Amino acid sequence: MNKISPLATVSPNAKLGDNIEIGPYAYIDDNVEIGDGCKILPHAVIFEYVKMGRNCSVFPGAVVGAVPQDLKFDGEVTYVEIGDNVTIRECATINRGTKASGKGVTKVGSNTLIMSYVHIAHDCVVGEHCILVSYVGIAGETEVADWAIIGGGTKAHQFSRIGMHAMVGGASRINKDVPPFALCGREPLCYCGVNIVGLRRRGFSSEVIRNIQDIYNTIYFEGLNITDGCAKVEAGFPPSMERDVILDFIRGSKRGIIRANDSKDHTDFE
Repeated sequence: MNKISPLATVSPNAKLGDNIEIGPYAYIDDNVEIGDGCKILPHAVIFEYVKMGRNCSVFPGAVVGAVPQDLKFDGEVTYVEIGDNVTIRECATINRGTKASGKGVTKVGSNTLIMSYVHIAHDCVVGEHCILVSYVGIAGETEVADWAIIGGGTKAHQFSRIGMHAMVGGASRINKDVPPFALCGREPLCYCGVNIVGLRRRGFSSEVIRNIQDIYNTIYFEGLNITDGCAKVEAGFPPSMERDVILDFIRGSKRGIIRANDSKDHTDFE
């Protein structure tokens, strides 16, 4: 049974699952689909063309599915898709996609935490198990891969990519792609090593972490350009998920990847 406050505004055209709670003054528009067990707290807004999975929570002041803040948007039907077990905290905003991008949908994967005042712009893709800390802003068509963590107040340039299991320090400016498994920070943003603590927490073995570190030492610290560094990694390291993810990410980068932090010796395994 659903628990809907009489003070909430819920379109009769919205599709609601079971065991949903909708608080007072929440607003649910037409063409919205909300999965089982979701909690839409007071004063949260869900506009048209949003599909939300199960067991999500949307906190007061959050706005999901507002039209894009993009001058190319011309009123076309576009979407927001939210996975399961997603938490969207106070005053976060997630905009719909645009036709001009060729995508038309903004996506947030399952088990992701969107903290207060985060902005996810049109056509962004945020993966599963991600954390976007308060006041993060990611511009249109940014891609955040699974398990990435973006520190508070960080801003990402349009078309940026943040690789899986990467961690970006707070108040950073992302204007180049952040490669997978990387720990990065400083100003300008640079590679500061492998996200060792995060990888250990997620069950990566010491051997695998060492291999990732050796791959990045080859790419960043042997005096090679990025293309030659990748070629040396491909020739010198046996195929593995981690090696292939790194090489595919770097070779697919259109903005280029962040530079190395040359102020620290990265050869020691921590």
